[in-house]
Amino acid sequence: MMTLTQYLNFLSYVKTLEELWASHTEQMMQFGFDRLLYGHTQYRTQTSLGDPEDFVILTNHCQEYMDGFLRDGLYFHAPMLKWALNHEGAASWNMIRDMMSSGAMTDQERKVYDFNRSNGISVGYTISFTSVSVRSKGAISLASLTRSQEELDQIWAKHGDDILLMNNVAHLKILTLPYHPPNRALTKRQREALEWVGDGKTTQDIALLMGLTTATVEKHLRLAREALSVETTAQAVLKASLQNQMFVMEG
Repeated sequence: MMTLTQYLNFLSYVKTLEELWASHTEQMMQFGFDRLLYGHTQYRTQTSLGDPEDFVILTNHCQEYMDGFLRDGLYFHAPMLKWALNHEGAASWNMIRDMMSSGAMTDQERKVYDFNRSNGISVGYTISFTSVSVRSKGAISLASLTRSQEELDQIWAKHGDDILLMNNVAHLKILTLPYHPPNRALTKRQREALEWVGDGKTTQDIALLMGLTTATVEKHLRLAREALSVETTAQAVLKASLQNQMFVMEG
């Protein structure tokens, strides 16, 4: 396990989400957290977190669990997610135990609770990150398959400040790295066309700059809109920017 200083130094220079996530899961495992689920959205409203396909999702849970929790929509009724949407910082999953014992859970929350328990996900901590806008929210669940909640609480009492700092810095780093949800990656030409639009160029300007016909430029922009699942080119520029898909450094 890296020391706190070593890990923060690593996060400062890591260049890909894959490398960051592999090291972060290993780092958290040293504290007893062996199942992690990170999520971030830029499309939050009062009634929705946006399209799940636009979420930044990083996890080492199995696909079967993620299919049930995310694809089937259970996440939206998860008690700790509801806590995360209204708080910042860290919270022990003792909160769930208290909700169960007091009968405070709704039927939908109980369904999530039963699903998690059936998959061995019943003890852990949730960290809710500071939001930079009303449309954004990020959080991470740190679960354990081998420890009790009491053991995790003891670990947190000793190392909680460091764990919280590591996750906060990892979250801030994730926000700077290129990410595209499955099936929503832009091609090099689509990205280049959007970059020129972002610079204020017209379709005719872009055709000249890229050495293409205006019809081909319009095709690249249309395919970019389709890839990003938006209706207008302005929306495509915004979404690509939020996903750090524009003006990226070539490997």
